[in-house]
Amino acid sequence: MAQASYSLASRVKLSNGLSMPQIHLGVYLASGRETLRAVQWALEAGYRAIDSAQMYDNEKQTGTAIKAFLASDANTEGLTRDDIHFTTKLARNSEYDKARKSITMSVKKSGLGYIDLFLLHSPYGGKEARLDSWRAVEDAIEAGEVKTGGVSNYGVKHLKELMASKPRILPAVNQIEVHPFNTRTEITSFCQANNIVVEAYAPLVRALRMKHPTIVSLAEKYSCTPAQLLVRWSLQHGYVPLPKSVTKERIVANGEIGGFEIGKEDMNKMDGLDE
Repeated sequence: MAQASYSLASRVKLSNGLSMPQIHLGVYLASGRETLRAVQWALEAGYRAIDSAQMYDNEKQTGTAIKAFLASDANTEGLTRDDIHFTTKLARNSEYDKARKSITMSVKKSGLGYIDLFLLHSPYGGKEARLDSWRAVEDAIEAGEVKTGGVSNYGVKHLKELMASKPRILPAVNQIEVHPFNTRTEITSFCQANNIVVEAYAPLVRALRMKHPTIVSLAEKYSCTPAQLLVRWSLQHGYVPLPKSVTKERIVANGEIGGFEIGKEDMNKMDGLDE
Protein backbone atom coordinates (compact mmCIF):
# COMPACT_ATOMS: atom_id res chain seq x y z
CA MET A 1 0.00 0.00 0.00
CA ALA A 2 1.28 3.47 -0.86
CA GLN A 3 1.75 6.52 1.34
CA ALA A 4 -1.01 7.46 3.77
CA SER A 5 -1.23 11.18 3.00
CA TYR A 6 -2.65 12.43 -0.31
CA SER A 7 -3.84 15.74 -1.71
CA LEU A 8 -4.08 17.52 -5.04
CA ALA A 9 -0.46 18.58 -4.40
CA SER A 10 0.77 14.96 -4.23
CA ARG A 11 3.21 13.95 -6.96
CA VAL A 12 4.50 10.66 -8.33
CA LYS A 13 8.01 10.03 -9.63
CA LEU A 14 8.49 8.80 -13.19
CA SER A 15 11.17 6.50 -14.58
CA ASN A 16 12.74 9.38 -16.55
CA GLY A 17 13.51 11.33 -13.37
CA LEU A 18 10.59 13.77 -13.74
CA SER A 19 7.47 13.79 -11.59
CA MET A 20 3.79 14.57 -12.15
CA PRO A 21 0.68 15.24 -10.04
CA GLN A 22 -0.98 12.10 -8.72
CA ILE A 23 -4.54 13.25 -9.50
CA HIS A 24 -5.51 14.54 -12.95
CA LEU A 25 -8.81 15.94 -14.20
CA GLY A 26 -10.06 13.93 -17.16
CA VAL A 27 -11.86 15.82 -19.94
CA TYR A 28 -13.03 12.76 -21.91
CA LEU A 29 -16.32 13.47 -23.75
CA ALA A 30 -16.35 17.08 -22.55
CA SER A 31 -17.48 19.58 -25.19
CA GLY A 32 -15.44 22.70 -25.90
CA ARG A 33 -17.45 24.92 -23.56
CA GLU A 34 -17.62 22.24 -20.85
CA THR A 35 -13.84 21.80 -21.08
CA LEU A 36 -13.15 25.52 -20.65
CA ARG A 37 -15.26 25.63 -17.48
CA ALA A 38 -14.17 22.27 -16.04
CA VAL A 39 -10.46 23.04 -16.44
CA GLN A 40 -10.91 26.49 -14.91
CA TRP A 41 -12.79 25.07 -11.90
CA ALA A 42 -10.25 22.27 -11.46
CA LEU A 43 -7.26 24.61 -11.49
CA GLU A 44 -9.00 26.96 -9.05
CA ALA A 45 -9.69 23.96 -6.78
CA GLY A 46 -5.99 22.99 -6.77
CA TYR A 47 -5.74 20.39 -9.54
CA ARG A 48 -2.45 20.73 -11.38
CA ALA A 49 -2.90 18.18 -14.19
CA ILE A 50 -5.37 17.86 -17.07
CA ASP A 51 -5.80 14.78 -19.28
CA SER A 52 -6.92 15.47 -22.87
CA ALA A 53 -6.53 13.64 -26.20
CA GLN A 54 -6.66 14.30 -29.92
CA MET A 55 -9.81 12.14 -30.08
CA TYR A 56 -11.57 14.28 -27.45
CA ASP A 57 -11.31 17.32 -29.75
CA ASN A 58 -10.67 19.63 -26.79
CA GLU A 59 -6.88 20.13 -26.75
CA LYS A 60 -7.32 23.76 -27.82
CA GLN A 61 -9.90 24.52 -25.11
CA THR A 62 -7.77 22.77 -22.47
CA GLY A 63 -4.77 24.92 -23.41
CA THR A 64 -6.88 28.08 -23.55
CA ALA A 65 -8.31 27.41 -20.07
CA ILE A 66 -4.85 26.71 -18.60
CA LYS A 67 -3.41 29.94 -20.03
CA ALA A 68 -6.46 31.94 -18.90
CA PHE A 69 -6.11 30.61 -15.34
CA LEU A 70 -2.38 31.38 -15.22
CA ALA A 71 -3.07 34.98 -16.31
CA SER A 72 -6.01 35.48 -13.92
CA ASP A 73 -6.42 36.76 -10.36
CA ALA A 74 -7.37 33.20 -9.37
CA ASN A 75 -3.70 32.24 -9.81
CA THR A 76 -2.86 33.41 -6.29
CA GLU A 77 0.29 31.26 -6.06
CA GLY A 78 1.95 32.85 -9.08
CA LEU A 79 2.01 29.55 -10.95
CA THR A 80 3.57 29.34 -14.43
CA ARG A 81 3.14 26.98 -17.39
CA ASP A 82 5.71 24.60 -15.87
CA ASP A 83 3.47 24.07 -12.83
CA ILE A 84 0.57 22.66 -14.87
CA HIS A 85 0.79 19.14 -16.31
CA PHE A 86 -0.87 18.67 -19.71
CA THR A 87 -1.48 15.21 -21.21
CA THR A 88 -2.71 14.40 -24.68
CA LYS A 89 -2.75 11.29 -26.86
CA LEU A 90 -2.19 10.17 -30.45
CA ALA A 91 -5.55 9.36 -32.04
CA ARG A 92 -4.25 6.57 -34.28
CA ASN A 93 -1.00 4.68 -34.60
CA SER A 94 0.40 5.15 -38.11
CA GLU A 95 3.57 5.40 -40.13
CA TYR A 96 6.31 7.55 -38.58
CA ASP A 97 5.87 10.81 -40.52
CA LYS A 98 2.14 11.00 -39.92
CA ALA A 99 2.52 10.34 -36.19
CA ARG A 100 5.37 12.83 -35.86
CA LYS A 101 3.38 15.60 -37.57
CA SER A 102 0.36 14.79 -35.41
CA ILE A 103 2.36 15.37 -32.23
CA THR A 104 3.55 18.76 -33.50
CA MET A 105 -0.06 19.64 -34.34
CA SER A 106 -1.13 18.84 -30.77
CA VAL A 107 1.55 21.19 -29.41
CA LYS A 108 0.25 23.95 -31.70
CA LYS A 109 -3.42 23.30 -30.91
CA SER A 110 -2.88 23.43 -27.16
CA GLY A 111 -0.84 26.63 -27.43
CA LEU A 112 1.13 25.56 -24.36
CA GLY A 113 4.57 25.36 -25.98
CA TYR A 114 5.10 21.70 -25.12
CA ILE A 115 3.24 18.59 -23.93
CA ASP A 116 4.08 17.20 -20.50
CA LEU A 117 2.88 13.66 -21.23
CA PHE A 118 2.12 12.28 -24.68
CA LEU A 119 0.55 8.83 -24.95
CA LEU A 120 -0.19 6.40 -27.77
CA HIS A 121 -3.95 6.19 -27.19
CA SER A 122 -4.28 2.49 -28.04
CA PRO A 123 -2.34 -0.51 -29.39
CA TYR A 124 -4.49 -0.64 -32.55
CA GLY A 125 -2.94 -0.53 -36.01
CA GLY A 126 -0.50 -3.43 -35.87
CA LYS A 127 3.08 -3.88 -34.68
CA GLU A 128 4.77 -1.71 -37.31
CA ALA A 129 2.45 1.25 -36.67
CA ARG A 130 2.87 0.87 -32.89
CA LEU A 131 6.68 0.91 -33.09
CA ASP A 132 6.79 3.69 -35.73
CA SER A 133 4.49 5.84 -33.60
CA TRP A 134 6.64 5.25 -30.54
CA ARG A 135 9.72 6.33 -32.49
CA ALA A 136 7.84 9.56 -33.29
CA VAL A 137 7.23 10.09 -29.55
CA GLU A 138 10.95 9.53 -28.83
CA ASP A 139 11.93 12.11 -31.47
CA ALA A 140 9.36 14.58 -30.13
CA ILE A 141 10.91 14.21 -26.67
CA GLU A 142 14.40 14.81 -28.08
CA ALA A 143 13.05 17.87 -29.95
CA GLY A 144 11.61 19.33 -26.73
CA GLU A 145 7.97 19.10 -27.87
CA VAL A 146 7.19 16.41 -25.28
CA LYS A 147 8.60 15.88 -21.78
CA THR A 148 7.46 12.31 -21.10
CA GLY A 149 6.17 9.51 -23.32
CA GLY A 150 3.76 6.73 -22.47
CA VAL A 151 1.04 4.45 -23.78
CA SER A 152 -2.63 3.78 -23.10
CA ASN A 153 -4.73 0.61 -23.21
CA TYR A 154 -1.58 -1.49 -23.67
CA GLY A 155 -1.65 -5.08 -22.46
CA VAL A 156 1.36 -7.05 -21.25
CA LYS A 157 2.11 -8.37 -24.75
CA HIS A 158 2.12 -4.85 -26.23
CA LEU A 159 4.49 -3.59 -23.54
CA LYS A 160 6.78 -6.61 -23.99
CA GLU A 161 6.81 -5.99 -27.75
CA LEU A 162 7.83 -2.36 -27.23
CA MET A 163 10.49 -3.24 -24.67
CA ALA A 164 11.88 -6.00 -26.93
CA SER A 165 12.32 -3.45 -29.74
CA LYS A 166 15.09 -1.85 -27.64
CA PRO A 167 13.63 1.69 -27.74
CA ARG A 168 15.81 4.69 -26.89
CA ILE A 169 13.19 5.75 -24.34
CA LEU A 170 10.91 3.42 -22.39
CA PRO A 171 7.27 4.33 -21.72
CA ALA A 172 6.93 5.92 -18.29
CA VAL A 173 3.14 5.54 -18.09
CA ASN A 174 0.38 3.13 -19.15
CA GLN A 175 -3.12 4.62 -18.90
CA ILE A 176 -5.76 1.90 -18.54
CA GLU A 177 -9.24 1.43 -17.13
CA VAL A 178 -8.82 0.22 -13.56
CA HIS A 179 -11.11 0.40 -10.52
CA PRO A 180 -12.41 -2.05 -7.88
CA PHE A 181 -14.82 -3.62 -10.37
CA ASN A 182 -12.07 -4.15 -12.97
CA THR A 183 -8.80 -4.59 -11.06
CA ARG A 184 -6.61 -5.70 -14.03
CA THR A 185 -4.03 -7.30 -11.73
CA GLU A 186 -1.94 -8.87 -14.50
CA ILE A 187 -1.23 -5.62 -16.34
CA THR A 188 -1.00 -3.44 -13.20
CA SER A 189 1.50 -5.84 -11.60
CA PHE A 190 3.57 -5.96 -14.80
CA CYS A 191 3.64 -2.17 -15.01
CA GLN A 192 4.63 -1.70 -11.39
CA ALA A 193 7.36 -4.37 -11.68
CA ASN A 194 8.77 -2.50 -14.70
CA ASN A 195 8.63 1.01 -13.20
CA ILE A 196 5.73 2.07 -15.43
CA VAL A 197 3.22 4.30 -13.63
CA VAL A 198 -0.39 3.13 -13.98
CA GLU A 199 -2.84 5.92 -14.76
CA ALA A 200 -6.40 4.88 -13.93
CA TYR A 201 -9.09 6.15 -16.26
CA ALA A 202 -12.76 5.68 -15.35
CA PRO A 203 -11.73 5.49 -11.65
CA LEU A 204 -15.33 6.38 -10.74
CA VAL A 205 -16.64 3.39 -12.78
CA ARG A 206 -18.53 5.90 -14.99
CA ALA A 207 -20.86 6.45 -11.99
CA LEU A 208 -22.39 2.98 -12.57
CA ARG A 209 -21.54 1.52 -9.15
CA MET A 210 -22.08 4.45 -6.78
CA LYS A 211 -24.99 2.61 -5.13
CA HIS A 212 -23.24 -0.75 -4.80
CA PRO A 213 -23.82 -1.90 -1.18
CA THR A 214 -20.09 -2.28 -0.40
CA ILE A 215 -19.25 1.15 -1.82
CA VAL A 216 -22.16 2.79 0.03
CA SER A 217 -21.33 1.14 3.38
CA LEU A 218 -17.61 1.97 3.16
CA ALA A 219 -18.33 5.56 2.12
CA GLU A 220 -20.52 5.87 5.22
CA LYS A 221 -17.79 4.28 7.38
CA TYR A 222 -15.16 6.77 6.19
CA SER A 223 -17.56 9.76 6.05
CA CYS A 224 -16.80 10.39 2.38
CA THR A 225 -18.64 10.24 -0.94
CA PRO A 226 -18.55 7.05 -3.03
CA ALA A 227 -16.48 8.97 -5.60
CA GLN A 228 -13.93 10.03 -2.95
CA LEU A 229 -13.71 6.41 -1.78
CA LEU A 230 -12.97 5.23 -5.35
CA VAL A 231 -10.33 7.92 -5.96
CA ARG A 232 -8.69 7.06 -2.63
CA TRP A 233 -8.64 3.30 -3.51
CA SER A 234 -6.79 4.17 -6.71
CA LEU A 235 -4.23 6.35 -4.90
CA GLN A 236 -3.57 3.76 -2.22
CA HIS A 237 -2.74 1.23 -4.94
CA GLY A 238 -0.14 3.68 -6.25
CA TYR A 239 -2.14 4.57 -9.36
CA VAL A 240 -2.75 8.03 -10.84
CA PRO A 241 -6.56 8.43 -11.05
CA LEU A 242 -8.21 10.65 -13.66
CA PRO A 243 -11.63 11.49 -12.19
CA LYS A 244 -13.82 13.07 -14.85
CA SER A 245 -16.56 15.59 -14.15
CA VAL A 246 -17.91 18.79 -15.69
CA THR A 247 -19.74 19.78 -12.48
CA LYS A 248 -17.95 22.28 -10.23
CA GLU A 249 -19.06 20.72 -6.95
CA ARG A 250 -18.00 17.22 -7.99
CA ILE A 251 -14.67 18.40 -9.41
CA VAL A 252 -13.91 20.02 -6.05
CA ALA A 253 -15.17 17.06 -3.98
CA ASN A 254 -13.29 14.44 -6.05
CA GLY A 255 -10.01 16.09 -5.07
CA GLU A 256 -10.78 16.21 -1.34
CA ILE A 257 -9.34 12.82 -0.43
CA GLY A 258 -6.89 13.75 2.33
CA GLY A 259 -9.14 13.35 5.36
CA PHE A 260 -9.24 9.55 5.58
CA GLU A 261 -7.32 6.37 4.79
CA ILE A 262 -8.95 3.11 3.70
CA GLY A 263 -7.88 0.30 6.04
CA LYS A 264 -6.13 -2.80 4.67
CA GLU A 265 -9.13 -5.05 5.28
CA ASP A 266 -11.43 -2.64 3.45
CA MET A 267 -8.93 -2.28 0.55
CA ASN A 268 -9.05 -6.08 0.24
CA LYS A 269 -12.85 -5.96 0.36
CA MET A 270 -12.86 -3.42 -2.50
CA ASP A 271 -10.32 -5.48 -4.46
CA GLY A 272 -12.74 -8.40 -4.14
CA LEU A 273 -15.42 -6.52 -6.10
CA ASP A 274 -13.62 -7.35 -9.37
CA GLU A 275 -16.11 -8.51 -11.97
